[in-house]
Amino acid sequence: QVHLVESGGGSVQAGGSLRLSCAVSRDAASNDCMGWFRQAPGKEREGVATIWYGDGGTYYADSVQGRFAISRDNAKNTVYLQMNSLKPEDTAMYYCATDSPETPNSTWFMACRFAVYGQGTQVTVSS
Repeated sequence: QVHLVESGGGSVQAGGSLRLSCAVSRDAASNDCMGWFRQAPGKEREGVATIWYGDGGTYYADSVQGRFAISRDNAKNTVYLQMNSLKPEDTAMYYCATDSPETPNSTWFMACRFAVYGQGTQVTVSS
């Protein structure tokens, strides 16, 4: 069973930076896609960034392009989200995500299928 554990959230002022980490269970470490999603209060969960295992290609939502960077350390089974120039509208619960073929319900983002999410880590940006 896939397990994802996020960490690194916190409270920062606008313009600040945070780096989120996601520890990935070994059985999912070589999944084609890993991604980050976020959900703000009263809003639907939205995709933020994805990274492909094979070529390391990265893709971003327009709202974070140029400010966020997703990366992965395959040796450590860890995925990161570096968030710079944070804005109050980035305030949300952030979730690490990947696919699990056994899980029927899924979401597609940037040509990747996502079906499993971690417990989330809160990011709060004050103005």
